[in-house]
Amino acid sequence: MYFGVDYYPEHWVFPYSGTRENPEELWEQDAELMAKTGVNVVRIAEFSWGICEPEDGKYDFSWLRRVMDILGRHNIKVILGTPTAAPPIWLARKHPEILPLDERGIVKHEGTRRAICLSSDAFWEYSKRIVNAMIDALGDHPQLIAWQIDNSIGGNDTEFSYNEATKNEWHQWLQAKYKTVDRLNAMLGLRFWAQTVTSWDQIPMPMYSPVMHNPALALDWSRFSSDTMVQYIRMQADILRKRCPAHPLTVTMRAFNRKYDHFDMAETVDFVSIESNVAIKAKAAELACDLDMMRSLKKTDIKTPDGDAGFWAMEQKAGQVNWEDVNALVRPGLIRLFTYQLLSRGASGVVYFRWRQPRIGCEQFYGAILAHHLEGNRRTLTEIAQIGEEIKLLAPALKDTKVVSNVCILYSHENEWALSQPMQPNNFFSLREHIQLFYNSLHSRNFQVDFARPGEDLSQYKIVIAPSLRLLSDADADNLKLYVQNGGTLVGTFNSSLVNQNHIAPDTGFPGSLTDLFGLEVLEFDALPPGQDNHLTFKGAFTTSQMHPARLWCDIIEPKGCQILANYAKDFYAGKPAMTVNNFGLGRAIYLGTMSHQHFYHDLVTWLRQTCSLQPMLKVPENIEVSLRQKEGTRIFFLINHQNSPIRIQFYKPMHDFLTGVTFSGNYDLPPLGVLVLDEHPEVKTAGVAA
Repeated sequence: MYFGVDYYPEHWVFPYSGTRENPEELWEQDAELMAKTGVNVVRIAEFSWGICEPEDGKYDFSWLRRVMDILGRHNIKVILGTPTAAPPIWLARKHPEILPLDERGIVKHEGTRRAICLSSDAFWEYSKRIVNAMIDALGDHPQLIAWQIDNSIGGNDTEFSYNEATKNEWHQWLQAKYKTVDRLNAMLGLRFWAQTVTSWDQIPMPMYSPVMHNPALALDWSRFSSDTMVQYIRMQADILRKRCPAHPLTVTMRAFNRKYDHFDMAETVDFVSIESNVAIKAKAAELACDLDMMRSLKKTDIKTPDGDAGFWAMEQKAGQVNWEDVNALVRPGLIRLFTYQLLSRGASGVVYFRWRQPRIGCEQFYGAILAHHLEGNRRTLTEIAQIGEEIKLLAPALKDTKVVSNVCILYSHENEWALSQPMQPNNFFSLREHIQLFYNSLHSRNFQVDFARPGEDLSQYKIVIAPSLRLLSDADADNLKLYVQNGGTLVGTFNSSLVNQNHIAPDTGFPGSLTDLFGLEVLEFDALPPGQDNHLTFKGAFTTSQMHPARLWCDIIEPKGCQILANYAKDFYAGKPAMTVNNFGLGRAIYLGTMSHQHFYHDLVTWLRQTCSLQPMLKVPENIEVSLRQKEGTRIFFLINHQNSPIRIQFYKPMHDFLTGVTFSGNYDLPPLGVLVLDEHPEVKTAGVAA
């Protein structure tokens, strides 16, 4: 298993370290200390364009080769980042058209990273040139094991640009999609407010305007902008695959963040890499949700540097960030804790951001493994070194194991973009909050969860949850019906199938083409302000632990064959259904017409576990996070205590802990922030680990 750091050797030369006579002397010291810490891989160069090409056409990669040579002497492998995220200032001065315009037509100027219009032909050509030059200079280095393309694409609110080049590509994209102007007018509904066009060049970009743009047009703009980012990464991937076919490719992404289709982006590369949110999200379930989402982006055709079928954390936080109002330290033990959460959810490589705090630039006080002064505080280094030693023990056992889930949550970026547009029925509704309510309860009961797009093959899952698929195509609706028809259990919700893929509302009733699946029709939906709740009354087999509110959104449902599980308690729709279940083919479709508080979703998951006959992975207290990685003949359990106090666990059969080598049964007190990595076949595995 690869265990490494993000390293910026260009920051650590004279006058910032070393001497005039030996300006790079710190590189050797760093490599030696990395090796002692257990590091066997580093990522370098992703922001180095202006140093690798200080003048137009004049390249200098010799310093990077020296770095790679030094790392090689310490048996440390290298992932090279193509440096296109930070174009040099001379390029912007020579080709100012590469600078992006915002929605008001104002230039975002050079002098920082991501000052880029991805529709610029000049930027594409210079990007191809620097990638090819880097391959020429470093592609044959024996330490190179993979390429990272660009860095944090879409970050810093750079998903959209409104340049002339963008407008031309926008028109070409629309023409390729709709073929004729008349069809575009019809599909986008441009006759609303008389915004029809008679030629392609009349179609506006959704720039700053007195009132919101047509939602179908704005949705297509999001699709176009996503495609532009994906195609830019694919361009670099094509070059690298042609010229360096032996080295896998990746790109860094962040879950539920940045406005491009992450599933599409994952298809362009060989393995997914994430930028973790450990330092800014304290809740274990939110972090786990992010990890499960990122793992799910690429489920097949995975090629990692070690040949495993996992994903990597290319930027696993090793300290506090520097952009919050208050940038608190990451507490002792948390880096280790969340590294194990990462591993437990399928990661096969961990690279910490970053090795050393820089003395220069705008990330001087961004957390790192080492402070500015080598002899300064080494608390984090000690923790990382401990993890490195433990991973050496775990790596053989985890090789080729996977996370296998029987529950799936559906997520569509197009749906997210549709829900993000103005003039929603309730602006207090958040899709991420809605997803998290389901996920929190699944997490607390230790269900393993995948994410998928609505059109994916869902046959492997016993339960599929579809929170608020407001935008749903007919093809995706048919896929959901097929899943239930063949015996699956689907949980759908309010704010679903209100518009199709062209953002057109149905004239056949809500929820669109799913009315027969759920056996109901939504006649109206009532938006409630925060604090003004309705209430739910339950009947039948659904057991509740307490009173549950109906909040933010209440569908007024007319049953058409479904069974009623809960009704509203008040207002003019008191007694109307709020929760239903409908038999459809061999399966069942459950419909939740409202949003409730977290306790309701705990009750829902308990009920689903019973009705779908799902057994817990291990019998442990609810506040212990349990994950399972497995392959044929091997099941490895991760038990994580996120609490600041010990938790007693009772084991009913002997379990072997890989981290200590101890086999135990009966009562065990898992300490605060403690971790167990267990094998339920200790008599087989103990000898293997010792070897």
